[in-house]
Amino acid sequence: MTDVPRSDAATTPAPAGSPDLPDLDEFLVDQTRTLLDTARRSVRPEGGFWWLTDDRTPDRGEPIHTWITCRMTHVAALAHRNGDPDAAALVDHGIAALSTLLRDDRYGGWFGAVDQQEVPVNDRKAGYDHAFVLLAASSAARAGRPGADRLLADVLTVVRDRFWDDDAGAVRESWNRDWTVTEDYRGANSSMHMVEAFLAAAAAAAAATGDASWADRALRIATHLVHGEAARHDWRLPEHFTTDWTPLPDYNRDQPADPFRPYGSTIGHWLEWARLLLELEAVLPQPPRWLLTDARALFAAAVRRGWAVDGADGFVYTIDWDDRPVVRSRMHWVLAEAIGAAITLHRRTGDTVYLDWYRVFWAYARRSLIDQTGWRHELDAQNLPADTVWHGRPDVYHAYQAVLLSRAADGLGGPGPLAPGEVTA
Repeated sequence: MTDVPRSDAATTPAPAGSPDLPDLDEFLVDQTRTLLDTARRSVRPEGGFWWLTDDRTPDRGEPIHTWITCRMTHVAALAHRNGDPDAAALVDHGIAALSTLLRDDRYGGWFGAVDQQEVPVNDRKAGYDHAFVLLAASSAARAGRPGADRLLADVLTVVRDRFWDDDAGAVRESWNRDWTVTEDYRGANSSMHMVEAFLAAAAAAAAATGDASWADRALRIATHLVHGEAARHDWRLPEHFTTDWTPLPDYNRDQPADPFRPYGSTIGHWLEWARLLLELEAVLPQPPRWLLTDARALFAAAVRRGWAVDGADGFVYTIDWDDRPVVRSRMHWVLAEAIGAAITLHRRTGDTVYLDWYRVFWAYARRSLIDQTGWRHELDAQNLPADTVWHGRPDVYHAYQAVLLSRAADGLGGPGPLAPGEVTA
């Protein structure tokens, strides 16, 4: 695909009077400790990691979700590489669960969740879950934990053979248990997380074998979904597609707050993609120029269409195709991705407008989202605690990555030169 002129690449200025954050360094160090403490509280001694309630105790009404176990394992691997003395045990705990409890020994691949009797909740094999298995395994391998290389080799094979569609340059959404029937749906969410996982896999594989194919696959996905679909829709990224990747703009109109497949376009994903495009740019030997241009355009569209558009600070969760807010809840993960995108764009370009937004986002997070025990998962349109889409505090993945990106940017010695796909480019 050739480069397309971008009329929307200019960045929207931050609100006047962007706040100073004189004690941000100390705050970030404290947040690292708090978020890791939350991860430790989620450990299920029998295997895996619990979904936590608002008071950070196990929600025993929830099964053991693969994506939560993967995210906590990934966070622990980052912490281990960052010098945390207790994180190695958390990584090993996650590797064990992904190698046994959550893995399908009969047909291969991973279940989405198991109940407290360790029976699979359903038989679907989802691309979303497998993306996070690949992310966790890649991060654990980079951290040098025992068993991680074997887990990584296993999931690389499954993802390559079952989920990667080389003809389409895209990923399949899900299969039945024995890999005989695929779902008649394709989703941008699982594809985006596959890009993240492919970047982490590229770093892990390059260290071991020099294999660069996973970064190439990530570029093919980004070219299709961002440089193609998002650009064609004026940066309103479609989330739902048919099997031949025709957009489904009315998908889940009657269930607009679905936690994984909401109706409309999801602002937080525009911000997440902006960061991922720059991480992809950093690993490609000859990156296309549009990666930076499109990252800037996505960020600009997100802050213009999503920030405080209904009269209160914060990003609305979703909008329709006329830019009207649909789900007005403020999700913690959207703000975390905004922080990551802003600081990554600032580091890449030197443009102070991104630094201004970064300060606005952190001021809002500290004022409205973060209490003494960590990040509230969801707020309502008036920035009060809510649970209309998500209950409790399922995981710390988005918040921890935002903190590490910020610590690296502020020179706090935190993560150092982490590989692209592992938070910083």
